[in-house]
Amino acid sequence: MIYQFYEMNHAAVAPFRAAADAMRLFHTNPLNPLSYTAMGRSMAAGLELFERVTRRYGKPEFGLPTTVIDGTTVRVTEDIVWSKPFCNLIHFRRDLPAGRAPDQKILLVAPMSGHYATLLRGTVETLLPNAEIYITDWIDARVVPVTDGRFDLDDYIDYLIEMVHHIGPNTHVIGVCQPSVPVLAAVALMESAKDPLAPASMILMGGPIDTRKNPTAVNQLAQEKPLEWFRDNVIMNVPWPHAGFMRPVYPGFLQLSGFMYMNLDRHITAHKEFYEHLIKNDGDSAERHRDFYDEYLAVMDLTEEFYLQTVDTVFIKHALPEGKMMHRDRLVDTTAIRNVALLTVEGENDDISGLGQTQAAHTISPNIPDHMRMHYMQPDVGHYGVFNGSRFRREIAPRILEFTARHARGGERPNPVKRVIKGGKAG
Repeated sequence: MIYQFYEMNHAAVAPFRAAADAMRLFHTNPLNPLSYTAMGRSMAAGLELFERVTRRYGKPEFGLPTTVIDGTTVRVTEDIVWSKPFCNLIHFRRDLPAGRAPDQKILLVAPMSGHYATLLRGTVETLLPNAEIYITDWIDARVVPVTDGRFDLDDYIDYLIEMVHHIGPNTHVIGVCQPSVPVLAAVALMESAKDPLAPASMILMGGPIDTRKNPTAVNQLAQEKPLEWFRDNVIMNVPWPHAGFMRPVYPGFLQLSGFMYMNLDRHITAHKEFYEHLIKNDGDSAERHRDFYDEYLAVMDLTEEFYLQTVDTVFIKHALPEGKMMHRDRLVDTTAIRNVALLTVEGENDDISGLGQTQAAHTISPNIPDHMRMHYMQPDVGHYGVFNGSRFRREIAPRILEFTARHARGGERPNPVKRVIKGGKAG
């Protein structure tokens, strides 16, 4: 009944939240003399803080209407080019300058671990000037009717293979965090089947390929509890009136609660500083806080079968590094990978996927030629710094683009990639 109580609590607080928002508008109205006083700003700050910590955050927008290519600003349009009940494939179609050669095609596989694909907005924005970007836009299980059927890890892998087929030859695939395992599995299955549309390269970033290496708090929890514990304690039915009513799910708010608890002091400090920024009328700092938490607090539910199969396969049995992972009735044989280049990226301070967990992909894929593999560890970044932020833009993204360009197959060679270095210069 926890999910039902969560919904009831949200509904019960709604009138107070609305009243707080109305009072905030009153205290920030320029026609109100109190808005120019410390007391008025303190009242407005407290009311906004209350409204924000009690609201439900909806799915954010990517909000990338333009990008800059060769010094020219061009329009970007989001097109859904492939769709299934649990995922849409979005293509960020760019209005390329006349005569420009096609860029490399990159399938960006977003995590299906509680947050929306917009968590990778910065990743998309950084790569857009040099690549045709496609991204998996996973759909909240809470809004998928039970009549649309199940979705598990096997379905996830099938989705990835279908999307690579849809995009076509010479596709590069980037798996960020959770997708690293299904991406590696999908590539292994395609290589085993001698699929001519197997990706040209795969980039695995901060993913749990082998969670026995430098286990984190997340890994240790999965090891300490049997699968039945997760089924009994974190699986709940979607309450009415959501479209997915009665679908068994792992609720997003539980995942978010776990992540918040891991860094509780940091989040408390951030909200305290947000309150102080509002009182000081520091609009820029307050807006950065809003932008971050609008994204971070927007969460989605996962289907029961996907969540439990992932926990069992990846975190309890370590099936992929043990060479025992099955996709339906087929063994996932990573030694079959010979023609797909592999780049792994880790963050020095990653507290979700410890150092060595992603690099393990090289160990279990021994038949990839040495000249087609590379590992990079980024100093001084945590989990989110692996795929977002200034160090990603300066150090990681250029390495990804250079790697994919180097291992493109056939056809015209992609346009040269400008490398961004410290100081923001390109060369």
